[in-house]
Amino acid sequence: MRLYTKTGDKGQTSVIGGRVDKDDIRVEAYGTVDEANSFVGKARSELTDSRFNEVQEELEKIQHELFDCGGDLANKKSNRPFKLQEESVEWLEQRMDEYIKLTPELERFILPGGSPAASTLHIARTITRRSERLVVSLQKQETIHPVCLMYLNRLSDYFFALARYVNMVQQTKDVEYIRSAKVFRSAKKKSEDKA
Repeated sequence: MRLYTKTGDKGQTSVIGGRVDKDDIRVEAYGTVDEANSFVGKARSELTDSRFNEVQEELEKIQHELFDCGGDLANKKSNRPFKLQEESVEWLEQRMDEYIKLTPELERFILPGGSPAASTLHIARTITRRSERLVVSLQKQETIHPVCLMYLNRLSDYFFALARYVNMVQQTKDVEYIRSAKVFRSAKKKSEDKA
């Protein structure tokens, strides 16, 4: 098998349903999803401790879903079925809720970082946010699979929650941004507000 085809030597690439310039917003969007996926792979390589076996499985699942998302974003054919499903968004919400319950309550912004794996997850989070912004730009020009945008929005929050969990397990304290006001309400305060 050859990796090179020479068909892109003039600055175009194939997507599902045609060819586009390599700097097309569609290519930027799914290329950035691929970039995020690579950092998820890096995070997995840094989470070798057996305490993270379940996290490893979750991140592998996410890598497959990011491939699905990238394929759906590369799809210009309206009659081709999309792969990413809304159940994946709901699953991210469930996992995120669990990690939030397990980690100390947050009142202020924190600096991205901590352990190597948590730092990598923060990088994956910010790249996922960038891919989300690109998908917003793409949907202004063309019809896209709406679940992609929902998924990316939720995924960046999941990476934040998971990075905090990883730091906690590895006994690495999150560092609060020193000039941050209190921007998050505690669960106790939220329940008092509802009463």
